[in-house]
Amino acid sequence: MSSERIEQSIIEGSERLNIPLPVDASRRLTNYLTLLERWNRAYNLTAVRDPAAMVVRHLLDSLSILPWLQGPKVLDVGSGAGLPGLPLAITRPDCAFCLLDSNGKRTRFLIQAVAELQLPNVSVIRSRVEDYQPATRFNSVVSRAFATLADMAANAGRLCAPDGRLLAMKGVFPDDELARLPPGYVVVGVYPLHVPHLEAERHLVHLAPAPAFRD
Repeated sequence: MSSERIEQSIIEGSERLNIPLPVDASRRLTNYLTLLERWNRAYNLTAVRDPAAMVVRHLLDSLSILPWLQGPKVLDVGSGAGLPGLPLAITRPDCAFCLLDSNGKRTRFLIQAVAELQLPNVSVIRSRVEDYQPATRFNSVVSRAFATLADMAANAGRLCAPDGRLLAMKGVFPDDELARLPPGYVVVGVYPLHVPHLEAERHLVHLAPAPAFRD
């Protein structure tokens, strides 16, 4: 699949999501996929190999949560290959993104991607979420297939500002996980995500620190 066709697919998918792309964003998103595909051959960063599938299952899936994102400081926990953090950072240059992952080969890829894509609003941190001690907390803490809701709240909840939000990307409606949510967090909403050309179920869980637990 040529770069031109990939870029056109990104533009079309973004339009169907009603997400306006900043100048140069479609080119940067295309370059990100090209870089990911190249690194994937050696480092196995993602099980998705086909560029057309990457557009849908990685880029458009990540961008689908953009309406719920709150800045100016965003943390992507367990960022992996930079999902959803890098696509979101490319489309929201007004926000500062931190990509957190404990795996060395993944963070090496992320550092290279940030440099090649020229993203001054992105920093990469290699650390386990339990050990990470930022100077200030984040307005949004996002995760994509990182952990259960209970684990996310227990390990990453402290990184969320008192008036911030935890945004967890899930597949089917996570009834069991919602039932096991620890005290200290409220479910603001669970939203179905409609990703163009993706038939699988997708949901976004929006959690917030409960008022009684805010400091």
